[in-house]
Amino acid sequence: MFKYGIDRLSVDKTIQIARGELKAGLTAEAVSKVNACRAKVETMAKSNKAYYGINTGFGPLCDTQISPEETSKLQENLLITHAVGVGNPIGKELSKIMMICKVQALAQGFSGVRLEVIERILFFIENDLVPVVPEQGSVGASGDLAPLSHLFLPLLGEGEFWIGKDIVPAKEVLAKHGLKAIRLEAKEGLGLINGTQFILAHTIRGLYKMEYLLDLADVAGAMSLEGFQGSAAPFKPELHAIRPFKGNIKVAERMRMLLENSENLAGHIDCERVQDPYSLRCIPQVHGASRNAWYHLNELAEIEMNSVTDNPIVLSDTEAISGGNFHGQPLAMALDYCSIAASELGNIADRRCYLLLEGKFGLPRLLTASGGLNSGFMIPQYTTAALVTENKSLCFPPSADSVPTSLGQEDHVSMGSISGRKFNQILGNIEKIFAIELMYAAQALEFRSPNHFSDIMTKNFNIIRSKVDKLEDDRVLKDDIYAMIDFVKTRAFIVK
Repeated sequence: MFKYGIDRLSVDKTIQIARGELKAGLTAEAVSKVNACRAKVETMAKSNKAYYGINTGFGPLCDTQISPEETSKLQENLLITHAVGVGNPIGKELSKIMMICKVQALAQGFSGVRLEVIERILFFIENDLVPVVPEQGSVGASGDLAPLSHLFLPLLGEGEFWIGKDIVPAKEVLAKHGLKAIRLEAKEGLGLINGTQFILAHTIRGLYKMEYLLDLADVAGAMSLEGFQGSAAPFKPELHAIRPFKGNIKVAERMRMLLENSENLAGHIDCERVQDPYSLRCIPQVHGASRNAWYHLNELAEIEMNSVTDNPIVLSDTEAISGGNFHGQPLAMALDYCSIAASELGNIADRRCYLLLEGKFGLPRLLTASGGLNSGFMIPQYTTAALVTENKSLCFPPSADSVPTSLGQEDHVSMGSISGRKFNQILGNIEKIFAIELMYAAQALEFRSPNHFSDIMTKNFNIIRSKVDKLEDDRVLKDDIYAMIDFVKTRAFIVK
């Protein structure tokens, strides 16, 4: 069982909790920390001294002190006025990840939110009561204000839940479960909506998806190499030992594993081919660079998902620091870098698709034995080219921009929410590009018969052929492409 506020979250653990595969809850130690911090906040709320967000207004109204009698209304107004997100709702799993990460932050005992509020969020998670959160509206500092406000409006009986595919008013759902709306108290609204959980949820989802796609990139590259009958020499460990980037070494090792005992490559000798094109020869360098970016973002995400990112932070009985832990820049910049890294996986895959169509070294042009009458696989590469270009347009770094908000009080923001959304859009396009490359590579293998390939290539070839037949004469390829995309999305391919 995962213990909030005590154990450390990781990408895999967060996904497992969100999917109900790992139980999670508060321990007595976490409860003690939460209650102790809450007691400090209640003392501050009654003080004549101004404590930001506890007994004062917010943003440019931070110099306006609020009476104890008005405190609850102040906190509820905060959620209501900040719930101004627009656009399509984010996926249910993303909303759930946001709640999980928020509980982890609150349970560490620096936010001053009451135990009953945290327990209500846990009830939502455990009973799959997922709030509806619009995708647009956050600038990534002071935290993800708009999406987090939508996420927690249902605590007040406002907002909506997903019930299956339907959107249902929160009041109806709470009544069905015999729950009363919670009345927020001092600091709680601020503790709920200040934070980076929208950015973080997109980061976690993207890291989880990209980890598999990095492995699949190597599989697709290896199968294309088999189809092209290229050389495995560029993957020798001695070559990479003298330029020891972690990602490069890992990819070279994987390529050796994926091509092990390939009769097709071992038996191929062509004195005219001194070297292969870069899209094959430089797989460790290109895929490896993308892995290095993934390693970096994963490291930062693990720090963030185990951090306290609201404001102010309650450090002692008399000290509540108004700092900037809510600022999304640490993740925003790395997300933009990782978006470029993901995009490049698709870029080089498209080059390999084009390479297999050129009709070189025993492969027929357009991967069809009867070209002219048949166009073969000419046109799917148009699709990969379009997806690659779309990804390039998505690589503009939102973290390089900032638009002042809150009358200049919040004069530099991260825009990390946009970075996170674009990162996942790019990964969705990568899935489609790899689907097409693997379809091409399988067709290329048909022209290397009766040669035997490595065991893992043969198994993946058979997976493809279970739904996508060899192309003999032109046919509608849409169903084939969608079958391949489904293989990628469901992680059907053997990558290790």
